[in-house]
Amino acid sequence: MNMTGKALIIMGSERDLDFSREIAKYLKLLGVEYEFRVASAHKTPLTVLEILKEFETQKVIYITVAGRSNALSAFIDGSTTKPVIACPPYSEKYGGADIYSSLRVPSGIGSVVTIEPEAAAIAAAKIFALENPEVLAKVKSYQETKKKDLEAANESVKKLK
Repeated sequence: MNMTGKALIIMGSERDLDFSREIAKYLKLLGVEYEFRVASAHKTPLTVLEILKEFETQKVIYITVAGRSNALSAFIDGSTTKPVIACPPYSEKYGGADIYSSLRVPSGIGSVVTIEPEAAAIAAAKIFALENPEVLAKVKSYQETKKKDLEAANESVKKLK
């Protein structure tokens, strides 16, 4: 069992792999271990439940990646006491309407929703940082880098006429 914890990225289909790899890129940068799984709340709900059972004794944060009708995030959240971060891939095809299935969930569901892979990774890292000083240091460093980038941009544009 991993005592430092890990993020489990569960995608609704293999089509979500590239988007999930973006999340993983930031998790790695922030010092958070991760694994990938594919399971659908609509098509393979028993597989979803098997995955939850596999990780129920571990420190895990679920990051769910499912577009269109995202039942995956709410289904997982309602079936576990672990944190769930829903990160549905935005689709121009649906003009943003696909995001509503992640936002409008039944009562008793506490999943957090963000549509940016970076934000999903940061949220997971901050949760782990509550108990893990190494992850905390990486989160602080990442935030400091972002601030320095903005300060440099500010100095650059101040010179423009």
